Amino acid sequence: MDDQQPLLLPGQPFPPLPKGEFVLGDGAYGREGYVVSDRIGHGTETKLGTQTIVKVVGTQPPLALPKAGSTVLGRVTRVNPRQATVSILVVDGLPCGGAQATRVGASNNKAAGEGIDGSDFQGIIRAQDVRSTEKDAVVLAECFRPGDIVRATVISLGDARSYYLSTAQNELGVVHATTRGPSQYGWTAAKHVLQPMSWREMADPVTGHVEPRKCAKPDWLA
Repeated sequence: MDDQQPLLLPGQPFPPLPKGEFVLGDGAYGREGYVVSDRIGHGTETKLGTQTIVKVVGTQPPLALPKAGSTVLGRVTRVNPRQATVSILVVDGLPCGGAQATRVGASNNKAAGEGIDGSDFQGIIRAQDVRSTEKDAVVLAECFRPGDIVRATVISLGDARSYYLSTAQNELGVVHATTRGPSQYGWTAAKHVLQPMSWREMADPVTGHVEPRKCAKPDWLA
């Protein structure tokens, strides 16, 4: 049976251990007669016959699940005339997704919440949820493009596959986008980060190229 100790930091010794024979496991090592942790985690003592295995179980960052009312950050993956599909990355300031998704993200340059196909937590922004006025005149291709990072709120759990998201408030919409230009392989993203010019336009500060977006109100703008 495991006996869990308080959180330990790297280089911090275990609390005094009962007398007996100890075996040092993962995350633990001996120094000057003490058992010391080599990582952030909880110390555990596992009885195995007459021996006690001492190890440190590393902690993982808290992972959040989207729910109605949550504010999320996500990457736009697809856009069609009816809706934009978003891979949700952050929920209320915390990374979302399972441990497997996080490991996949680390190995494939994807964020927590993005699995192999980037759709562990998928959101949909419908045309009627992009803005609060002139909903019938919304053209999604002029609001979002694949690769954009958007801030949105979860308005409902949607269907079995996706959450319904909204960008209808001033502080919601595209928060990060890059310019796109022609190449021999089609249109590709450039290195220049677009700057918001209004709630519906962003501009390349280097070339002056202007692209339509549904922009989020910048945090620094009162």
